[in-house]
Amino acid sequence: MAKKFNVTGLCLPKYHYMVDISDKLEEIKTYIDAGEYFTMNRARQYGKTTTLEALKERIKDEYVVFSLSFEGLTSEIFADENTFCVRFSGLLYDTIEFGEVRGISDGLKEELFQFSTDESGRVNFRSMTNIIIKICRESPCPVVLMIDEVDQASNNEIFAAFLGQLRDLYMKRNKRQTFRSVILAGVRDIKSLKVKMRSENEHEKNSPWNIAAEFDVDMSLQKIGISGMLREYENDYHTGMNIERIAEMLYDYTSGYPFLVSRICKLIDEKIAGNKTFPDKRSAWTKEGFLSAIRILLAEKNTLFESLTGKLKDYPELNEMILEILFSGKSVPFRPLNPVIGLAAMFGFIKNRDGEVVIANRVFETVLYNLYLSKEEIQKNEIYNASVREKNQFVIGGHLNMRLVLEKFVEHYSSLYADSGERFVEESGRKLFLLYLQPIINGTGNYYIESRTRSMGRTDIIVDYYKEQYIIETKIWRGQEYNNRGELQVAGYLEDYHKDTGYMLSFNFNKNKQVGVKEIVVGSKLIIEAVV
Repeated sequence: MAKKFNVTGLCLPKYHYMVDISDKLEEIKTYIDAGEYFTMNRARQYGKTTTLEALKERIKDEYVVFSLSFEGLTSEIFADENTFCVRFSGLLYDTIEFGEVRGISDGLKEELFQFSTDESGRVNFRSMTNIIIKICRESPCPVVLMIDEVDQASNNEIFAAFLGQLRDLYMKRNKRQTFRSVILAGVRDIKSLKVKMRSENEHEKNSPWNIAAEFDVDMSLQKIGISGMLREYENDYHTGMNIERIAEMLYDYTSGYPFLVSRICKLIDEKIAGNKTFPDKRSAWTKEGFLSAIRILLAEKNTLFESLTGKLKDYPELNEMILEILFSGKSVPFRPLNPVIGLAAMFGFIKNRDGEVVIANRVFETVLYNLYLSKEEIQKNEIYNASVREKNQFVIGGHLNMRLVLEKFVEHYSSLYADSGERFVEESGRKLFLLYLQPIINGTGNYYIESRTRSMGRTDIIVDYYKEQYIIETKIWRGQEYNNRGELQVAGYLEDYHKDTGYMLSFNFNKNKQVGVKEIVVGSKLIIEAVV
């Protein structure tokens, strides 16, 4: 059976194209070898389940591994101590019964079975702890416990009590046999669960999971690993793709987010290849095919994007911070102890780059921009409606006339917002330009924000439109010297992108400013600057 790119559930090397994560498994194994208990908390669809499965295969010759999942467990399971212990015993029993765990005696297996079917109400944490000690004492190898989808147990005192039992065993492991290592996997860090599970008058330092080691393994996919996956695909299909270039684009757009990498590849392989524009795989695995896949991705309604945007409704303070980062160009220091920043990082919205908060990847950033710019109240904006009315004049023969876009934006902005103050522009200037741009490129092109320049007081917008790329810097006028430096920076940026022409949009509050569009030559580069 031919391999596929997989974005639904567990990935298996036999059936799916996958990035080799052997180096990450070795790094995680060092935690197990050291006897650490830890939480593998990462955002949704970040490869946690796949990593746990691969880790189990990696260590199975050295350890007895009980690999469990709380997925699908209902809240009734956590109703009381007995109900939880009966079900947990059943999960342990099933791993033995189905051959996933070997070396456990028939007597212990039968004892687990009796626990898992007990209706007397006598099974409790003490009896379950005793059988765990027996299993670890009689096991031919050290025992590792993995529990996936622990989010299912959030806000639950019974689960907190269970963690307390594991902690107690951990603290007494010099006297009693117990698990060598315990790994809990989920989106939420167990620290955020424990705050909700423990009563308000109990100090957080008494948490049942304060024994956990800090888990620092980078689970994002790197360019070299993505290249290896593409090389395996290329060996099967001989598309002639530039593997390193495609891998670099995949990483640049996703920052190695596993679901996004696989989803883009799957779209190219199954949706782009064979359509009218890209009749075969050879034509699909190109920059143009890649950008077409990005357009499909940004337009689809998948579970990851729904989860991401749903969090903005659930956490208004998170929504406010993301808005400020996107549209105000605000620099936010990365302070993980800040509750909002901690939430945003946990859910996968942001990452730490040189001590500052940035959106986690280019795809997420564009999804968020599209979300905010699609709000009904924003689309009622006059400048958006002006763009909708005039959008047909900007494209001739498939070529986007970016100079004309800037000229018309200046015209409408001057008419509608000429008397607006500096604060208005800082909060709304970029948003207004993106609103004006969106209907023009919608359906054919896409854009993203180059976040590396946000902290420099400017924002670079990169527009991809029908095999062409346009670099547009937006900034607020801070004087001629600052503007001159900006022009040199744009020229350098154009050099990086191998472009001869770039664009600038300056919001100027000088009373003597000259509104309009002009051309500036910087070295060998042409910069078309619009001033409003």
